Amino acid sequence: MRSHEVLKQAADTIGVKALAADLHLSPALVYKWCQPWDPDDPDAGGARNPLDRLAQILRATGDRRIVSWICEQAGGFFVPNPPEHAQSISTELLRNTQQLVNDFSRMLAAVTQSVEDDGRIEPAEAERIRRAWELLKQTAEAFTIACERGLFRDADSPGASYES
Repeated sequence: MRSHEVLKQAADTIGVKALAADLHLSPALVYKWCQPWDPDDPDAGGARNPLDRLAQILRATGDRRIVSWICEQAGGFFVPNPPEHAQSISTELLRNTQQLVNDFSRMLAAVTQSVEDDGRIEPAEAERIRRAWELLKQTAEAFTIACERGLFRDADSPGASYES
């Protein structure tokens, strides 16, 4: 789906005028965002919209924290998919996932000890928990997607494939 189509569907849930009012913008601009935009076509009625701009920022910086932040605003989290062209994924992902879970478990044990000692979790500890939790969710989702696609193989046995 193209960005202007996503915006149109979202705007239609509350109405373009209501969205424009909430954004303190003119309805005409929001209407233009909901139309196709082509910089090479002066007759195209649309305008470059915020989604196009965010996509450009992502392409320019390569920094996925932008996507992660947007996902957090929607109550979720970003998980990059395994490459479409991948035929298999080495068991390294499985080892990394196990290590991540072990590290997270040790961190939670340390936090539990901290709570038992003074009855609270310090802000720095809470931030460390959040970062580890987000990484664990992303890794677990990538692992699950790879399993669903049957992408695991034993790195020591090139022909061995584990279909899920």
